[in-house]
Amino acid sequence: MMELPPTRAGHIGRALSAAAILLFLAMPIVIILVTSFGADGIGTFPPQEYSTRWYEQMAAPGGNWATSIALSSLIASLTTVFSLILGVTAAMALARGRLPLHAAVYGLVLAPMLIPQVVIALGLFLFFEPAGMLGSPLAIALGHTVLAAPIAILIMISTLKGIDERLEDAAASMGASRMTIARRITFPLATPGLIAAAVFSFITSFDEFFIAQFLSTPDTRTLPVLVFNALQFDVDPTVTAVSAVLIALAILALALVALVRKLGGHRNSHNALPIEPLT
Repeated sequence: MMELPPTRAGHIGRALSAAAILLFLAMPIVIILVTSFGADGIGTFPPQEYSTRWYEQMAAPGGNWATSIALSSLIASLTTVFSLILGVTAAMALARGRLPLHAAVYGLVLAPMLIPQVVIALGLFLFFEPAGMLGSPLAIALGHTVLAAPIAILIMISTLKGIDERLEDAAASMGASRMTIARRITFPLATPGLIAAAVFSFITSFDEFFIAQFLSTPDTRTLPVLVFNALQFDVDPTVTAVSAVLIALAILALALVALVRKLGGHRNSHNALPIEPLT
């Protein structure tokens, strides 16, 4: 069947349609960013006056917002460490090993991504409550790991499958130990995937609400829980400043992942094997 060449009007129409869709999707983000600089106390759009008072209130030392941000950062950092440990070990077993019931194990590892978060949160509450660990940053971090680890595992499996196993076989044939192969070949080539897994694990934990809501106490409230409480009975304009910061962090994180993957791919294409002897 003969295909008609695209016309200039068709190109313009597709460009306008794409621009309209992108504008529609970005409109809530733009509204939040503009409203966060409003000076009034009710969060109107567009603002009548502009100010940075809500950012100053968010960053005030000793305030609820600064305390929650610090707590969420601590929990997200712990979650990132736990997720990377689980992600690397599980991905090595699934991508490199020959496990019996491989499909069943793979499905079990990814099950937390399919189960509703509120169900997982309830199960974690019933697990940690008898142990008296409600409100513990460690308990919340372990709960967040249940959600973040599958993402890290998926990223690491994709990364490991993209590494040519012949490089590892060549190093082994020259007498390199498994530890040397992992240290000098596998992990350097997998660095972009490790960074991507760390970034997405951190974001998953920092933005998670249900598990933090079930496991937190009035003295230990993560940032999403504090945002929910601030909007439950009233509208606190500080929430717009917090949302704007979270949007900026997400954009920077995605840009970092894209940059690392680009640099990692460029480096690996020019220097796939280390120059120094594998000893």
